[in-house]
Amino acid sequence: MTSFSALPRHSFASTSALSSVRLFLADLTFAASPPWLPSSASGLLKLMAPSRKSRSVNKGFLLLMRYPQANTWKMPAKASRSRFLWFGGKSSCGFVKACSIRRSEWEAKQVHNHVLKLGFDSDVYVRNTLINCFSVCSNMTDACRVFNESSVLDSVSWNSILAGYIEIGNVEEAKHIYHQMPERSIIASNSMIVLFGMRGLVVEACKLFDEMLEKDMVTWSALIACFQQNEMYEEAIRTFVGMHKIGVMVDEVVAEMQMSGFKPDETTLVSVISACARLAALEQGKWVHAYIKRNGLTINVILGTTLIDMYMKCGCVETALEVFYGMIEKGISTWNALILGLAMNGLVESSLDMFSNMKKCHVTPNEITFMGVLGACRHMGLVDEGQHHFYSMIHDHKIQPNVKHYGCMVDLLGRAGKLQEAEELLNRMPMTPDVATWGALLGACKKHGDSEMGRRVGRKLIELQPDHDGFHVLLSNIYASKGKWDDVLEIRGMMTKHRVLKIPGCSMIEANGVIHEFLAGDKTHPDMDAIEDMLVEMAMKLKLEGYTPDINEVLLDVDEEEKESTLFRHSEKLAIAFGLINISPPTPIRIMKNLRICNDCHTAAKLISKAFCRKIVVRDRHRFHHFEQGFCSCKDYW
Repeated sequence: MTSFSALPRHSFASTSALSSVRLFLADLTFAASPPWLPSSASGLLKLMAPSRKSRSVNKGFLLLMRYPQANTWKMPAKASRSRFLWFGGKSSCGFVKACSIRRSEWEAKQVHNHVLKLGFDSDVYVRNTLINCFSVCSNMTDACRVFNESSVLDSVSWNSILAGYIEIGNVEEAKHIYHQMPERSIIASNSMIVLFGMRGLVVEACKLFDEMLEKDMVTWSALIACFQQNEMYEEAIRTFVGMHKIGVMVDEVVAEMQMSGFKPDETTLVSVISACARLAALEQGKWVHAYIKRNGLTINVILGTTLIDMYMKCGCVETALEVFYGMIEKGISTWNALILGLAMNGLVESSLDMFSNMKKCHVTPNEITFMGVLGACRHMGLVDEGQHHFYSMIHDHKIQPNVKHYGCMVDLLGRAGKLQEAEELLNRMPMTPDVATWGALLGACKKHGDSEMGRRVGRKLIELQPDHDGFHVLLSNIYASKGKWDDVLEIRGMMTKHRVLKIPGCSMIEANGVIHEFLAGDKTHPDMDAIEDMLVEMAMKLKLEGYTPDINEVLLDVDEEEKESTLFRHSEKLAIAFGLINISPPTPIRIMKNLRICNDCHTAAKLISKAFCRKIVVRDRHRFHHFEQGFCSCKDYW
């Protein structure tokens, strides 16, 4: 190929020449975007017909349009280097835009050389287009060279170079450029908040947000997304509420935003709804849904799927189904959210039926779909059906299972007591098992009392991830259940040596729009006196229902009375007591726990639901438990 650098420099790079070629800017800009654009932008340059008149640029463009289906572009056989057409500044920009869209860095460099030869390198529009193209191609070296060599820099120049550093995630260089900018546009500031959020620099994002004199809807959305991405869900809701404390009704921030001329857009609403889902903040999530309805906002695939996910994660299956059936358009993610949500809430049969309906609607399942299907089988111990879907995924749908699919199968076999089969499958995996898969097998060993395999698997897990508290605790519990206190002390010594701290049990409950948090053994809540009285009443009613504390759950070498006292101060029991006081029937008491619910709390919750005639919904780290009239939706299989 003939390089532009080999072409002689023309003397007609004048203002009049530059002005004449600008007449064709609209055509050339259009040429940068249609779907028939050739994959090699150099093809655009080669098609230019030779002419001494600037209008030949337009002829060349027409020639380009005559062959829209061509995948490769070749110079006519009789053409030679001398017959290449020169083209001007904005004509070059059209081709550079084409290079940007196709990320054709090599061709962009050729155009750059051409621009230098023809003397259009002083034009700010040309330079900005080149800066943008090199930035899009992640070539910040050339982008910076063009930027630094520019005699005139306008806002587009600064924004383009800043966008390049943000695109590659270079925080330090982006900050350097941002602080040097003569005028920091709201777009630049919003982009910096997005970058800080992606890199986990929440403090810097908040500082910049507070310093901004002008904010638009993107600014609010960027900060909320920053909190949500960094798992600071309460802060995300606080920002949406626009106040400095959790629990103020969302109406206030919407009123505040609307008075400022802002209305929450889809991005903001999706971030806030996702935060509500993670916090199980149902009332806040319901308000956002009501706001969407009141303002006639379209519930598209993304927004609808997020609402379904939120309601499922708050245990509101009926409302999630209403959203699903009310959606005009449904994507694969929508079906996946429903299948996963139904399985997580213990409605395994409905989850598998929805999978069948999905296929009847000619929606092709993907890897995530089968995670939901296998998860449904795992929650109810449907070994045969789970294996059927696993092999169907491979042979019928041509989807290669990943480590998570294998982990589901190991967990399914392990929970069903097929420990040997589970270990054999784990050892046959075509990829290296992750710690979650080994952890599933260790949990199965604890459930079925196989201390020998549990010891072997637990030791391996501690070697793989010595700083993981859960594996140490689980192995320690296996030893404690067998009365091997010396081994328990050894594991605790290893935890001390590696500075591993056990994550305490934590339960959250929402009452009157306020989220309350309880730790195991907590005595710090302002309503603790009333909670203590309710715990006494709960203990009395539980004994009448035949409840006996499962002291095996207290894996400490202490007397039975102390074990019973410890059991009754588990975080979920404290949250249930608070809910009985503050949440009036028939509203369910909804609790979210960070760990798996223990056997004793599970039994107690069933009996409390019967004794107090209340519906209690507990979401632990694996699934939902819907307690009602002495029964649980998991059918005691979890």
